[in-house]
Amino acid sequence: MEQIIFHIDVNSAFLSWSALEKLKNGEELDLRTIPSIIGGDTSTRHGVVLAKSIPAKAYGIRTGEPVSDALKKCPFLVSCPPDHRLYHEKSRLLMAHLADICPDIEQVSVDECYMDFTPVSAHYTDPLSAACQIKDGIRETFGFTVNIGISDKKVLAKMASDFRKPDLVHTLYHNEIEKKLWHLPLSSLFMCGRSSVDTLHNLGILTIGDLAKADPFIITSHLKSHGKMLWEFANGIDDSRVRPIPAEAKGIGNSTTLSKDALTMDEIRKCLLALSESVASRLRRAHMKASMVSVEIKYASFQTSSHQATLQAATNDSGCIYQTACHLAAELWNGSPVRLLGIRSSRLEDEDAPVQLSLFDLGTEKPLTEKQKSLNEALDKIRSKYGKDSIVRGTLLK
Repeated sequence: MEQIIFHIDVNSAFLSWSALEKLKNGEELDLRTIPSIIGGDTSTRHGVVLAKSIPAKAYGIRTGEPVSDALKKCPFLVSCPPDHRLYHEKSRLLMAHLADICPDIEQVSVDECYMDFTPVSAHYTDPLSAACQIKDGIRETFGFTVNIGISDKKVLAKMASDFRKPDLVHTLYHNEIEKKLWHLPLSSLFMCGRSSVDTLHNLGILTIGDLAKADPFIITSHLKSHGKMLWEFANGIDDSRVRPIPAEAKGIGNSTTLSKDALTMDEIRKCLLALSESVASRLRRAHMKASMVSVEIKYASFQTSSHQATLQAATNDSGCIYQTACHLAAELWNGSPVRLLGIRSSRLEDEDAPVQLSLFDLGTEKPLTEKQKSLNEALDKIRSKYGKDSIVRGTLLK
């Protein structure tokens, strides 16, 4: 039976949850019905927008932009500070509710998750009516709304949930991508950040359909393995499965709170270098390799964002992890001061597992040579004896 995947995403989660809490505590005005944001202090005009109401969106206010810019668009904008303890509790209750419906839940952030609907599909008339039932049940139980995307592929379910909002269900099956997806701009493609969009625009590629029809080897030559992934997503190619086991149980990571906020990409890269060395060293000590790398950025405003990428081949090499982390950070960073950086490796396998290559791998990443492995072992020994900060690969600081 073909798999059926739901992507469930809370509409304006932070703002919705804060609005409900204020109503619960006796306030009469619903933040969701007025131009409002969760984020910085409008009195000092500092910080960035973490979430926005639909009326605020009508003024052109964007998540991640400075509060000062948002106020220029809407001078009477109402702003509330974030309450992360509240958000985590709301998230916990939602995930528990969904797990009662179907246990195969993969939570990917505080306000979104994937559900493998396939095992329970026989209990419902069809996926669309089931998703509508789940969506309406969340609204009636908790008072906030969600969008649900339905597909036979995870990435397509994710993009379907980003279609028109709020409180709606959309399908995006593989046979629907040409009609529903290909006319959209590149920025609507999952994981296609600003730098990738700029590179593709320079190649004359403006829409997701343009990318889907492009020569994948040309895309890979400009954007490496990330380009291959974007080309596959544009064509609805995604073999990943819903993984109910939390990533924390199958990963090795490290993060650091910076003593001084990072203001430039160079400062971010230096921190990522140290984190990459730490994560790679721990992987090697565990005799494991990772095929997925994720980067987390927490801004001075306490807004948190993350991106992840699947590697061409599993690795425990510092250089590969570092280059991937830098690429993810470049896609993710919005220019605001950075307070915390983190790197996590997941989808682990034994370091002696055989390496599988495809035609796309030719001319890109290659398995480590014996010389590189020996260098890694030597660096690990030096750090073990003299401390983790005793030596850093200068060749990575490019």
